[in-house]
Amino acid sequence: MNDAEDMFAYASNSEVSRYVTWEAHRSLCDTKDFIRFILQNYEDKKIAPWGIEHKESGKLIGTIDFVSWQVDHHSAEIGYVLAPEYWGSGLMTEAAQKIIAFGFENMNLVRIQARCFVENMGSERVMQKAGMSIEGIIRKGMFVKGKHQDLKLYSIIE
Repeated sequence: MNDAEDMFAYASNSEVSRYVTWEAHRSLCDTKDFIRFILQNYEDKKIAPWGIEHKESGKLIGTIDFVSWQVDHHSAEIGYVLAPEYWGSGLMTEAAQKIIAFGFENMNLVRIQARCFVENMGSERVMQKAGMSIEGIIRKGMFVKGKHQDLKLYSIIE
């Protein structure tokens, strides 16, 4: 729970939540509930987010994880979120490259994909810089926050 305030700082930001499937955290209690959920997933040996720590400050500035993993198909999908003051810094690209390498080297994956809302140019740049290639647009691929969203689909193959 030591990182709850750091996480709340970005998770409560409407600019951040604009591009993700979850609503902005309204209180520190929301954030602590989410952290408890993450810790329970770790305890249950399920996939769960990894924290991204700013090297100089030691502050939690985001998370990255495998949001889904199809073991039988040797494929997974990554998702990520980053505090807005670090957007464009290359930090998420570095984290994405690391999780992709981890997936290929340790999880026996042959395919890793990521999706983003079509208007999320920052996330699209992360996928491109991490070595992913666009596969196309999934029209009305997700119903989020009361509307159908078109999604860009990127992947990388081992």
